[in-house]
Amino acid sequence: MAEPILKWAGGKRQLLDELYGRFPESFAADANSYHEPFLGGGALFFDLEPPRATVNDRNSRLYNLYVQVRERPDDLKRRLKEFRDPEAAPDPDEPYAETTDRYFYQQRELFNRRPRGEAYDELAEAARLLYLNRTCFNGMYRENNDGEFNVPIGRYANPVWTRDEAIDAASAALGQLPDDHLRNENFDYVTDCAEPGDVVYFDPPYEPTSPTANFAEYSAGGFGRAEQEALLETAKTLRDDGVHVILSNSGVTYDFYDEEGFHVGIEGATRAINSDADNRGEVEEIIATSVPPEDRVSGRADVVPDATTLSEFQ
Repeated sequence: MAEPILKWAGGKRQLLDELYGRFPESFAADANSYHEPFLGGGALFFDLEPPRATVNDRNSRLYNLYVQVRERPDDLKRRLKEFRDPEAAPDPDEPYAETTDRYFYQQRELFNRRPRGEAYDELAEAARLLYLNRTCFNGMYRENNDGEFNVPIGRYANPVWTRDEAIDAASAALGQLPDDHLRNENFDYVTDCAEPGDVVYFDPPYEPTSPTANFAEYSAGGFGRAEQEALLETAKTLRDDGVHVILSNSGVTYDFYDEEGFHVGIEGATRAINSDADNRGEVEEIIATSVPPEDRVSGRADVVPDATTLSEFQ
């Protein structure tokens, strides 16, 4: 089984059993396809390793990372080994050596070449994304209004940014897919390719909120009320076409899906990635599905026969 190669806000490693428990009993990986329109860290996809799947993310730099992982894993691993300690002095042979005070910030400037309209190398950008992810504050990914990554340096005694085994496993999982099944589009592409009997798992951008929060205030990464409503309509269309839908979201969206006939459950998840330390810890989330309880598998092993307990993501 593969595992996520990134720390990613809202990652679903700890909710895998609950997600698998919403899969339909009729799902067969060799006959039905799996679709994940908001790949992010890809915890469920990499754990499942489906041979028939489409995966997608609108973040172009995240998409590029997965392309490089699939197509150039050895080059990516070699590039990662070239990075220095984030607290070290800037590399005098690279740009921004005289305008930054630490190696981390030099690499952050170089990573931001794409949103500034400057020439950039796709392999180098992918490697920097992994490096910054493992050395930035709390493993966050955040962009300013100009699309520039702006998370500060983290505090780690011995940060590890090389991920050889994880990259190899992720490359193998992605390598099973046809080239056009790794996508960089809007989430609604899935209505054109999902067929009856397939499973679609939506894990849209969201931030944990209290159960009493106003839904209009719920917004994360530019994915606000209008996008949430469009996602609901897409989920309903798929459900009505015989596609099995599973969806994770903030606890504040419980009624949003319950009122449309989805089966909604509340789950507690521990979140270590949050810019506000007071909001780390267990938060309330929902899992909504079109699969009624009587049609679900009885456990994770029904979907992944060789499933084993995963170690904590380090």
